[in-house]
Amino acid sequence: MMPLLLVKAHAFGNDFILVESRAVSGARDLPALARAICARHRGIGADGLIVYSTTPSGASMRVLNADGSRSEVSGNGVRCLGAWVASQRGVPMPGQQAPIEIETDAGVKRLELLAYENGRYTFRAAMGMPERIALETLDVGGASVDAVTLRVGNPQCVVLGEATEERLHTVASALAVHPHFAEGTNVELAAVEAPDRVRILIWERGVGPTEASGTGACAAAVAAIRFGGAARDVEIVSPGGTQRVEWTDEGLFLTGWAELVAEAAWLGRS
Repeated sequence: MMPLLLVKAHAFGNDFILVESRAVSGARDLPALARAICARHRGIGADGLIVYSTTPSGASMRVLNADGSRSEVSGNGVRCLGAWVASQRGVPMPGQQAPIEIETDAGVKRLELLAYENGRYTFRAAMGMPERIALETLDVGGASVDAVTLRVGNPQCVVLGEATEERLHTVASALAVHPHFAEGTNVELAAVEAPDRVRILIWERGVGPTEASGTGACAAAVAAIRFGGAARDVEIVSPGGTQRVEWTDEGLFLTGWAELVAEAAWLGRS
């Protein structure tokens, strides 16, 4: 197999490997390739692999999690790919570039470049409307857990209350593979610290703990706004940093940065 040219990018520590779709069109087993590339110690290391194609208005993308499973969309992955597209357009000029449209399995996400500073691209992304919002009680290890379930392009489960590492590795990890969720789910523990501030920990489907999540931030904001007394314009604080989520009549808007880390040649086998 010829070396693959890859780009590594991250948003608040949620990292991805980008590869052009034509470069892997002959790959016999794309999930196995994703697992090999994303492996932290034997690969390049990432939370996911993004296979993309450029389009006149931006790019299209498919997301594979670190375990090789498919994901409908990634909010941080969308921004990482947006950063790559912006870099290829030339010197970024916030407010003067046309919006970047990223086609995903959960629809088109439209990115507006707000700032470019010290290699970081800050975007405001239109993430669409949340769907199927419900408050449910689920059994986790014999204990009843109240959870907000919804979709923000992908399945999400938010537990409002104490956000601790212990609960992340017990409650959240169990919910991610709970029988209630046929496709599995992303899970956020969300503590509402003030009307405009929510702190979260994330257990991502197909990955495990992550430093940040764009769709997870959106889901946590929706749950906190609907059931936790948060404002409709709120900061979501994760271990990797703070993103802004606005829930308007037009849908959810996610603001945060992404940066390109490296270009590399993958010499592994898959």
